[in-house]
Amino acid sequence: MTSANYYNIKDKTILITGAAGLIGSSVAKEASDLGAKLILTDFNKDKLDKISEELSAKNKEIYSLEINLSSQSAIELLMKRSLAKFKKIDSAIYCQYPKSKGFGDSFEDFEEHNLYQDLNLQLGMAILFSRKIMMQFDIQGYGDLIHISSIQGVQSPKFRHYENTTMSSPIEYSAIKSGIISITKWLAKYHKNKNIRVNCVSPGGIENNQIEKFQKKYREDCTNIGMLSPRDISSAILFLLSPEAKAINGHNFIVDDGWTL
Repeated sequence: MTSANYYNIKDKTILITGAAGLIGSSVAKEASDLGAKLILTDFNKDKLDKISEELSAKNKEIYSLEINLSSQSAIELLMKRSLAKFKKIDSAIYCQYPKSKGFGDSFEDFEEHNLYQDLNLQLGMAILFSRKIMMQFDIQGYGDLIHISSIQGVQSPKFRHYENTTMSSPIEYSAIKSGIISITKWLAKYHKNKNIRVNCVSPGGIENNQIEKFQKKYREDCTNIGMLSPRDISSAILFLLSPEAKAINGHNFIVDDGWTL
């Protein structure tokens, strides 16, 4: 059985926010290879243009929109233009990951306004986006929504991994990602008996030029791989959108090579 037959998303219309990021772009490439129609959105114009141009060379059913989803009006604009282009949205993947200028500051030093901004942009906008896309799914009578959480939303960070590095895992990140898991379960239960599914994926660490010292410590707490590739995550996401995953709803799908064990 080929992956194309297994995932069975050919001709499905998939909306991907944060499509220029590590996970979003990997989902877009894999979904495009499988014949999906794509709506790609991001606030980074250069990266969005690059991925859109790359995919459009083989897939003409690509619509990209540079937009900063930092308000309800921006979400409504995205939905309006997406539906004008494709008339429906079969699935949505919320990969957007905006950050304040102070995101990642130490627990002792972070500033109140940055905390509020991150909580609003990362968790608040995820809720507002969910409300709007679920309203469209209600109209259609079906739909799939995928949120992106994290292993840090499942359990506390392994702080020893960050010792003697400039890296950190901030408290607001854990709070936001735990919240993503909670809203996923809430949305799935709230929309029961409507042919709508809501799941989230909690990735482990994704390789992105982290220093060797960190990667070595991280690998010690995994089972086979260590740091993951974006493709490891995007394949799991596309499985959750496939008919083969029809019985999976309200689930937090952990993809971490055993980090949480």
